[in-house]
Amino acid sequence: MTVAITTSDSITEFQQLFDRIRDEVGQVMVGQQAVIDSVLTALFAGGHVLLEGVPGLGKTMLISTISRAVDLPFSRIQFTPDMMPADIQGSSMLTETADGGHELTFQPGPIVSNLVLADEINRATPKTQSALLEVMQEKQVTVGQRTIKLDEPFCVMATQNPVDQEGTYPLPEAQLDRFLFKLVVGYPSEQDYHRIIDRTTSTSTTTVNAVANRDMLNKMRSVVRNVAVSDSAKQHAIRLVMATQPGSPYATDEVNQYVALGASPRGVQGLMLAAKVQALLAGRNTIIDTDIDIILLPVLRHRLVLNFSAQAKRVDVDQLLTNVLEGLSA
Repeated sequence: MTVAITTSDSITEFQQLFDRIRDEVGQVMVGQQAVIDSVLTALFAGGHVLLEGVPGLGKTMLISTISRAVDLPFSRIQFTPDMMPADIQGSSMLTETADGGHELTFQPGPIVSNLVLADEINRATPKTQSALLEVMQEKQVTVGQRTIKLDEPFCVMATQNPVDQEGTYPLPEAQLDRFLFKLVVGYPSEQDYHRIIDRTTSTSTTTVNAVANRDMLNKMRSVVRNVAVSDSAKQHAIRLVMATQPGSPYATDEVNQYVALGASPRGVQGLMLAAKVQALLAGRNTIIDTDIDIILLPVLRHRLVLNFSAQAKRVDVDQLLTNVLEGLSA
């Protein structure tokens, strides 16, 4: 068991900052509390987020609102099939100097930021998606002989529409694996619709204030990393990930029947980081099994590749993971 060095004061500071950002975002966003908490969890854990939902559910608004609340440089990339890597990375341009001459200067692209909204990411071609993959994994941009290290915190929050598949390029498994969370954004409740109407069809306006900054977030990310992990929680996370891998000692009959590829080691890393945030929110400096169970679906649902039999039978990956959890807990 690792030694906990997270103090009670740092836990309180973490909770207060998390709550301030959540409250500020809640002034604009109606409902979707679980999605808001999950996006903030990924931001504090240092991971990227993929939000999936039909148009009009506020995915783009959520991310842009968070950028204002945390006062980070923000950029939005609207992906289209004709977009090239240079459109997001940047390129060298011929500019005129003060003495009338010309020189090549590098103009950074929109990916050189702290918080990046990758809107409709599955509309980008594989060539452009691969350029984004390097940035997400290495947190640097390579253009020719030039390499630009990105400042922390750096987070990509991407959206995609699960229904409209015309003119889209499904994200490869390698890129999906780079996302800490895949969040499914659902429809609002009936009561939320009333609040949406009141907020968006009247003359009232809402101002989002900056309640955090870069230094605060980086400090809180260090607090997250310092949360201790008990041997039992570590074993629980490992067995959960192994249980998604066909042929492993912990795989269920359902996994062996329907899963082509299980979660990779990044899955267990994601479980640990996200669970550390859950522990802090609960006022603890050590992870317990429940912290892992809470974030199981958003961390692992996009890391499983189902086979043709599962697709034909429309096997639900969330239900499959729930069954895995219940099997290990039995």
